[in-house]
Amino acid sequence: MVVELYTAQGCSSCDKADDLIAKLADRPGVIALTWPVDYWDYLGWKDTFAQPAFAERQRLFDRRLGVRDVYTPQVIVGGLSQAPGADADAVETLIRQARHSHAAAPDIGLLPGGRVAVGSGPRPKGGGEVWLVRFDPRRADVEVKSGENRGRTVVQRNVVRQAVRLGSWLGKPVNLPAPRSAEDGLATAILVQAHDGHILAARLAPPAKP
Repeated sequence: MVVELYTAQGCSSCDKADDLIAKLADRPGVIALTWPVDYWDYLGWKDTFAQPAFAERQRLFDRRLGVRDVYTPQVIVGGLSQAPGADADAVETLIRQARHSHAAAPDIGLLPGGRVAVGSGPRPKGGGEVWLVRFDPRRADVEVKSGENRGRTVVQRNVVRQAVRLGSWLGKPVNLPAPRSAEDGLATAILVQAHDGHILAARLAPPAKP
């Protein structure tokens, strides 16, 4: 189960969502990912982890889900549903609902030499993509020195540091090369995602060794 939080260090209402993701990060069967976005940087604090591509990923989800404007904190579960990130009950409801989904999922294998193998399965409408997501499983404490959160320390877990599209998946087995990690200690998640945003399968790898 992939649970994605879109948040920002300059967002004054994101602390509860950051806490929620930190708890979900330790839950078996859940891959919790924190995607910092940059569209609040103009408020006075430039998010130290944000990347423009992360905000674009959120916009793509929201267009597919019928959400008119991007916002933080937002949680997206399985690529299929969304809720305000500070509403823990709503997020838990989405997780329970997603667990009852029985869509066929392809197997994901992690091969020697940094390659990723995705097995066969029903071809999703419009095709699918294989994504490599590297994130830091360690706690990150960031002292915010300006903007709405000036003087506060923002605490985050599982902050995404790298997201790479490895290739297409059309229902047939594929074997794809994956780039090396740019940082030590990052964990790796492999996502197989349909064109409509639905995450069909996910596999977690242990943190990279120094």
